[in-house]
Amino acid sequence: MSKHKLTTKEYLVPFILISSLFFLWGSAHGMLDVLNAHFQTVLKISKAESGLIQFSVYMAYFTMALPAGYFMRRFGYKKGIILGLLLFSAGAYIIVPASILQSYYLFLGGLFILGCGLATLETAANPYTTKLGDKESAERRINFSQSFNGLAWIFGPIFATFFILGGSEGKPSDGLNSMIAPYAGIGTVVLIIAILYMFVKLPEITEEDVDIAHGVNSSGQSAPAKSLFKTKHLILGVIAQFCYVAAQTGVFSFFVNFLIAKEQHLDISKSTAGYLLGFGGMSLFFIGRLSGSWFMQYFKPTKILAFYSLMCVLLLPIVSAGLGIASVVALFMIFFFMSIMFPTIFALAIKDLGTQTKKGSSFVIMSIVGGAVFPMFMGWIADKWSMSVGFLVPIPLFAFILYYAVKGHKVR
Repeated sequence: MSKHKLTTKEYLVPFILISSLFFLWGSAHGMLDVLNAHFQTVLKISKAESGLIQFSVYMAYFTMALPAGYFMRRFGYKKGIILGLLLFSAGAYIIVPASILQSYYLFLGGLFILGCGLATLETAANPYTTKLGDKESAERRINFSQSFNGLAWIFGPIFATFFILGGSEGKPSDGLNSMIAPYAGIGTVVLIIAILYMFVKLPEITEEDVDIAHGVNSSGQSAPAKSLFKTKHLILGVIAQFCYVAAQTGVFSFFVNFLIAKEQHLDISKSTAGYLLGFGGMSLFFIGRLSGSWFMQYFKPTKILAFYSLMCVLLLPIVSAGLGIASVVALFMIFFFMSIMFPTIFALAIKDLGTQTKKGSSFVIMSIVGGAVFPMFMGWIADKWSMSVGFLVPIPLFAFILYYAVKGHKVR
């Protein structure tokens, strides 16, 4: 057991505030996954159009990734965190008039600004955890803080189901009024946290701290001679991460739609489906991430990634087959098997990049744009045929991840 404490008394308050950021952006993402079906009912839009919800947030990540990094290099990470919180708060506040006016596109605009805030926070949070205690316990602090992100993915759908769907079941007569109080409250809480950050003393972040957060060892490896664009395991890793985020976002976004679809004959309400997403699906996702870290002590991460992606390929046809409870169980298991994919692909993609690790990491982060485009395509398939057929669409994506785990990840 490590003799180094997770953090010190001096940095306890900053560490709590930093950890709260992981919970905030995880909750914001989790809430979105119960809203697709709600908007389809209230505003009479198609499943493809409801995919614009995820498009707005993930496109914000793609758009903001590089500007956020530049802003922090120019003005510092603390100001970057404050900027991210202010954008987060502004986006939440914009959703309030959007709900009053029943304006879907104003809502999407608010989500885009909120997403820019989330992207900025994610760029800043990991490096900051490295400074809030002993250097030797930096990795433990990052993992501890990231565990709050996993908890938030459980909390987000439950919060949205209770306060937004509630007992109304999203009837058209209710409109979007149920969203006013939750997002006004979120905007206010995040604004208060931003103000707290203005007065809390935080240490400066050095390039070494950013290196540690991105997995570069302290000895400082030399950059590979060839261009990153010719580094095959990185390029394939970017594609694999694009596939993963696309598949994950599609599965999360249409989970509620799948359970309430008439062809499933399950007689499940939207509220019940929303709670099942939080208590069932996201809990399994969280358990999968924790257990996956433990399994990696005994099995190579690439073998676990290969097995988990293969299981997703095999389970999706069962989900799509309309086998009642068996299909629902298969869908829940996909949440478990997706859990370790993002961090594992990320680590494999940036392996042995040396001093180019941060640049390579930026490319991998930008690949989350897959979450922007795929839900609309999956929704279009569901509109044209059925939600069951829609759940066949992620199979090629998991198949590519399987290829990456078996062969594509190898450093050449």
